[in-house]
Amino acid sequence: MSVARLDKTAMKISADFNGNPASHKWPQGRGIQTPIRATGAGSRFLQVGHDELRSHRRVPTKPMGAKGENIPVRFQSVFGIMHLIISLGIILVMDKFLKRAFVAAAIKFPSALFGMFCIFSILMILDSVVPSTAMSLVNFFEPANMFIQRWLPLFYVPSLVVLPLTVKDIPAASGIKILFILVGGWLASLSVAGYTAIAVRKIVKTETVSAEPMPKPSPFSQIELWAWTGIFVSSFVLAVLYPTALGTNAKTCLPFLLAATVLGYMVGSRWQSDAKKALHPIICCILSADLSALAYGMFYAGYYLTKLSYNPGAGDILMGFLGSVIISFAFSMFKQRKLVKKHASEIFSSVVISTIFSLYSTALVGRLIGLEPALTISILPRCITVALALSVVSFFEGANASLTAAVVVLTGLIGANFVQAMLNKLRLNDPIVRGIATASSSHGLGTAALSVKEPEALPFCAITYALTGIFGSLICSVPAVRQSLVLVVG
Repeated sequence: MSVARLDKTAMKISADFNGNPASHKWPQGRGIQTPIRATGAGSRFLQVGHDELRSHRRVPTKPMGAKGENIPVRFQSVFGIMHLIISLGIILVMDKFLKRAFVAAAIKFPSALFGMFCIFSILMILDSVVPSTAMSLVNFFEPANMFIQRWLPLFYVPSLVVLPLTVKDIPAASGIKILFILVGGWLASLSVAGYTAIAVRKIVKTETVSAEPMPKPSPFSQIELWAWTGIFVSSFVLAVLYPTALGTNAKTCLPFLLAATVLGYMVGSRWQSDAKKALHPIICCILSADLSALAYGMFYAGYYLTKLSYNPGAGDILMGFLGSVIISFAFSMFKQRKLVKKHASEIFSSVVISTIFSLYSTALVGRLIGLEPALTISILPRCITVALALSVVSFFEGANASLTAAVVVLTGLIGANFVQAMLNKLRLNDPIVRGIATASSSHGLGTAALSVKEPEALPFCAITYALTGIFGSLICSVPAVRQSLVLVVG
């Protein structure tokens, strides 16, 4: 019996029974029949009558094809894996192609942001001409998008793992001043962006509507946890016994350092909410990778991030996904295209005001607390994503690019850990404002952390994250703006 027929039968019996249970006539010679629960892909549990009449008897069903034929579950799994590989592979290839093209053309603008806006524009054009084609493209890349969303924070971790190596030469007193600016500046930028969005909404009288529901990635299973544990143990033993078994130390350490990072994230993600407030999954990643490296004999994961294509480390593999992550944001933005268009004034106003506030407030506070001018200039683009932040400080003389990268990463880490709690405290409740405020204050890493629990906010995070970096780069390229910032710094 098919699931559809079971549904109709159950509805009929339920209607008769609930309408007049005393007068209900059961089929002759069969006694009182217990209800049936149908299980299987796409089926619903059928519950008829009162609780005491429910049965635990199950009728297994199989997925049905277009013509009613049974589709083996194993075939579906294989097809799903192939679909994921192809869709993710296309995004990865697209990212590599754009990177090479931009390098060949000597274009300093991040190629992934260009790719994101191109895909979003193409989808919008198709949606106005052939809507079905646009949705078909979105559905085709859905497995890749869900994969990226599931592991999103992990791709931002490598810079944090090697962070101690970057800041080791900063004097302690200056480090404390920088940390004060980062924490206070993050909170101020979050508030400015969020309340600006609300104020502009009231001014233009934009009617607030609910965001389109976005699918959440599935939680990590016990099988996945044990599989990565097995990879970690076996590859760690191999690296200890044969340090150059895979050609170089970095390549040999790659499997166990990658497994350590993944396990840290998986274990941290499985904790209860209260535990996550004290120790965020991203912190678990960092500790897991650094402790594993230390156990092997490397201080702060010396082979973790080599930045060499011919001798990659675990961090290089993870960071290799960052461009694809940004490109994939185009699909999330398209899903919320109506809201993005409707709230464009809020998004653009918040980006402009929060970016200007971030740059000038950092310069002013740095001067007031006596931070060295060179260090203050290096941390000006604290709320701009790393790739564009480095291009911003390149306009200034004497800036420390390594410190800039470290500060941007730390700002993202602060946001990743505290953004949800602070948004709740500030009563910034709807996903549009939450996305704008998060991306304006803590860019990619904050976006990654928020979108795991609130995927509805991801499109607004994505477009704000991109526009903040672009606008910050544009205004800092203006000589008058640069001179005014240097004058404020002192």
